[in-house]
Amino acid sequence: MATFAQQFQIAAPLFALVLIGYLLSRWGRWSTDVSAALSKFVFAVALPALLFRLMSGLAALPPVDPRLLLAYFGGCVLVFMLGRGVARYAFRLDGVGQSVFALGGIFSNNVLLGVPLARSALGEAAMPAVALVLVFNTLLLWTLVTVSVEWARHGELSLKGFRTTARSVLTNPIVASIMAGSLFGLAGGRLPALIDEPLRLVGDAATPLALFVLGMGLSEYGVRQGWREGIAITVLKLVVQPFVVWVLARLLRLSPVETQAVVLLASLAVGVNVYLMSREFRSMEGAVATSMVLSTVLAAVTTPLVLALMS
Repeated sequence: MATFAQQFQIAAPLFALVLIGYLLSRWGRWSTDVSAALSKFVFAVALPALLFRLMSGLAALPPVDPRLLLAYFGGCVLVFMLGRGVARYAFRLDGVGQSVFALGGIFSNNVLLGVPLARSALGEAAMPAVALVLVFNTLLLWTLVTVSVEWARHGELSLKGFRTTARSVLTNPIVASIMAGSLFGLAGGRLPALIDEPLRLVGDAATPLALFVLGMGLSEYGVRQGWREGIAITVLKLVVQPFVVWVLARLLRLSPVETQAVVLLASLAVGVNVYLMSREFRSMEGAVATSMVLSTVLAAVTTPLVLALMS
């Protein structure tokens, strides 16, 4: 109980920032233009600055066991298959609906929630493991759901979807900053103070702004449609996925820090990318929006609980 209280005290201020962003956007008469501008700054400037500066010191950070990718993404595949089965037999959804439902059970809000929580709860030692997951997260999971939807619609696979996904990932500022910083660090480079200090100042703003932007974004979604499916997605995301990833991490004998990092990411709320995918495929929009809001609220308790249980 004491461990949970400690983890909750670490996480509570971060989720309080999400709530502040939500309240200001909902009742503070802040237009969606403000949210869009802040979101663009966070994704294109603040978080890339934080991650580039962190990964530029990769040579001095603890080495990362690449098997953590097997634990995290292996868990994603298993839960995705389970999610499709639940969507088919419990809710009688078609193939596209099954794919979007299952994606909601595995696609975490790793950027806006994962990076701030990992830094606060696990420290800098866990960030290389988090960064490694971030590099592959969108590419692998969007490819997985694209294959699933294409097969459901046409009974065959399309290279167009793969090309679009790969291009969007490689041009993503988050992925680009991680890769550039890692290459710089491995090459033995050191940032001069004139560059390092501005990056530090901008990067320090990334954590509160990311959470604030998340709250503002959540205010745009309702929780009235598809609430049964939304609750099921939330259970998959907050309970089943972290448990499966933890089991795989234990079987692979990952280090405690790497195990905590991948399970933390697996325990996070449903990511906004799932809603974008539901809009693109015109399926499950209401249920996904419900799961995003519900899982974010509940994660304020369940994620600290998961960390406490691992400790």
